[in-house]
Amino acid sequence: MPGELAGQLEPIVAEAVAGAGFDLDALDVQQAGRRKLVKVVVDSDDGVGLDEIAEASRAVSAALDENEHLIAGAYTLEVTSPGVDRPLSGPRHWRRAKYRLVKISPHEGAAFLGRVGHAGEESARVLVDGEIREVRFRDVARAVIEIEFKQPPTEDLKLLEEDAAGKESE
Repeated sequence: MPGELAGQLEPIVAEAVAGAGFDLDALDVQQAGRRKLVKVVVDSDDGVGLDEIAEASRAVSAALDENEHLIAGAYTLEVTSPGVDRPLSGPRHWRRAKYRLVKISPHEGAAFLGRVGHAGEESARVLVDGEIREVRFRDVARAVIEIEFKQPPTEDLKLLEEDAAGKESE
């Protein structure tokens, strides 16, 4: 039932989230005692702060209230942004990870660390050990952002910027 309900709510929630200027990253509905827990994960190219979460929450809450017949009972709404441990699973995630350090586990071969540069629809340019590599998304089994506690090296950012400028002029 919760999976079916999530399918019914998804277009409603996606429209509300888009109207607030964000992308719906995930929607989950679970039964929590007598209530339902509606968990909405939103994201944007510029990231999502607390004020934006509150804005998205108001928009989703209003949309759910307009469609309360679907939920048919009490619910708790939880609106959040994706955590840093969310895998990069699509081009949009790779674009948002620009200049971030990512651990990439290919389907074949050993995992490696690289800093994300330009990302297109099929692949991303990644700086690995001082060299730019093309990483095709279909060749990646898993990719996650590595947490860094200091600024990326200026030389790395310069190499990625020059590479992106070269890609744009092609």
